[in-house]
Amino acid sequence: MNGQHVYKVAITWTGNKGEGTVNYKAYDRSHTIAVENKSDLPGSSDPAFRGDKTKHNPEDLLVSSLSACHMLWYLHLCAEAGVVVTAYSDKATGTMVETPEGGGHFVAVTLNPEVTVTEAWMVAKAEALHQEANKRCFIANSVNFPVHHHPVCNVLKQ
Repeated sequence: MNGQHVYKVAITWTGNKGEGTVNYKAYDRSHTIAVENKSDLPGSSDPAFRGDKTKHNPEDLLVSSLSACHMLWYLHLCAEAGVVVTAYSDKATGTMVETPEGGGHFVAVTLNPEVTVTEAWMVAKAEALHQEANKRCFIANSVNFPVHHHPVCNVLKQ
């Protein structure tokens, strides 16, 4: 799996209410995120920044990307290690702070994966593989803030 990979995304602003950006309150933050051969995502800004709370915002998508990347690496590593995962869910949380200049940045993301494995002997290995998944995650390796994880591992009840 060596080489360069290119990802193409098209963003189209759909929030012109007729006057464009004549002032900060005159336009909607709505946009469409499109990737070829995939369903479009309705986007906006966070409601704190005049966005639509029913649409995906860039901050949600960043935290989602970290969570999904970790999960995909984790499942890969478990499959290679003989750890049989039957369920995986995560309730990830990202913390962003605003700067006095009006910008902002994330200071941390915490992943809270809950995993179910088939056998009790797999638990220790399953827990340890989160560390390796964190090291390999492409998205986690691309951000300048820590990505923490607090996993919980359960054994499938038979």
